Amino acid sequence: MKFSAALFASIVLGSGAAEAFTAGVRRSAKVSSVSLRETISEELGTPCEDECALDSFPNLPPSVHPGVVTGQAMLDLLNHAKENGYAIPAVNCVSSSGINACLEAARKNDAPIIIQFSSGGSQFYGGKGLDNKNYAAAIAGAISGAFHVRTMAEQYGVPVILHTDHCAKKLLPWVDGLLAASERYHAKHGEPLFSSHMIDLSEEPIEENIEICKDYLARFAKIGMLLEMELGITGGEEDGVNNEDVALEDLYSKPEEIFQVYDELTPISNMFTIAAAFGNVHGVYSPGNVKLEPKILSRAQAYISEKLGYNAPADGKPVKFVFHGGSGSDVTDIQEAISYGVIKMNIDTDTQWSYWNGINQYSKKNYDYLQGQIGNPEGPEKPNKKYYDPRECMRAAETATVDRLDQCFADLLCTNICGGAVSPSPRGKSIGGLPV
Repeated sequence: MKFSAALFASIVLGSGAAEAFTAGVRRSAKVSSVSLRETISEELGTPCEDECALDSFPNLPPSVHPGVVTGQAMLDLLNHAKENGYAIPAVNCVSSSGINACLEAARKNDAPIIIQFSSGGSQFYGGKGLDNKNYAAAIAGAISGAFHVRTMAEQYGVPVILHTDHCAKKLLPWVDGLLAASERYHAKHGEPLFSSHMIDLSEEPIEENIEICKDYLARFAKIGMLLEMELGITGGEEDGVNNEDVALEDLYSKPEEIFQVYDELTPISNMFTIAAAFGNVHGVYSPGNVKLEPKILSRAQAYISEKLGYNAPADGKPVKFVFHGGSGSDVTDIQEAISYGVIKMNIDTDTQWSYWNGINQYSKKNYDYLQGQIGNPEGPEKPNKKYYDPRECMRAAETATVDRLDQCFADLLCTNICGGAVSPSPRGKSIGGLPV
């Protein structure tokens, strides 16, 4: 995609600051107003080759293509997951290295993936040295990550949903900035920058939660974006949001509440998912300590289907559910929840550990070569550069994360989904479509 400094400023800042920036740019250069429809790989001259260049996948709906999917293609993919009994792993990322590990794992498992950013993760991606006043750094960081995902997802040849995670009421200005960016992107490219956003107002009264979500969904629908909303509270702590002391009843959603959400959002758009609470807890716990009640989802599907009568879907699952806080959950509970319409499961705690543990194990293995720039067991003047090169420990972290995600894909029954058209290593040399 053609990408000027002025366009970046308008997408990132989306405010008076952006206007001031772009005004300065306009004084020194004209900004191209050409509207482009090419893929990023076509526009940047980084062609996707062989199986990476596929327009679609044998086992997926024809609309689903390699790269970031939005609008109807995204909806088709999520419906395919519900109809075929698998859930797509949604991994929180804070760096390009983490993103690449996700894409590598998706390709290895011949499956789609959801890459998502939290507000704190977005700020980190942009750089902790930046001022985050009015969430400027978090907005810029998320957009920077979005362009990385868009560029590399096509090279890895896998379908990706580009999402943002929990957005509480106080964080709405962050999503407002990203939504403005997607609206600008849509005007130039015919699709939003992001595939979807989560609005988490589960701590607010349900009426307020639904009304605000309705306002956002109406705006999302105009550009083909999906809304994920949360109903009930996910326990534990994640990214500065602490729900460790919430009342037990708040960890379990009621069928009547889920129907209320479905009934009020559906007339606006069918592009929404519901993160209902069924005992979910953020963080890591020993197996068996998380008391999930997946049948809450089954009861909700039955209740809503009964309300819909002849308009109920044939599969009896009108709602696409999202599973938050799954670390430490028994795999049988996870797969039972999938059978009741869960099409997305969030993953953060486990991949945080896998990334760190990859570095930790690398450090232990090469300890004697990491105590100075020169000098190791092979001799006092032997250099250690190839050991402390950051690429070495980061690659170890990526490899460990890919291995952990292999387990996630298996647990979510999300393997060999695309149809075998994408081999783990094209041409037997590298991951992706670029020449070796």
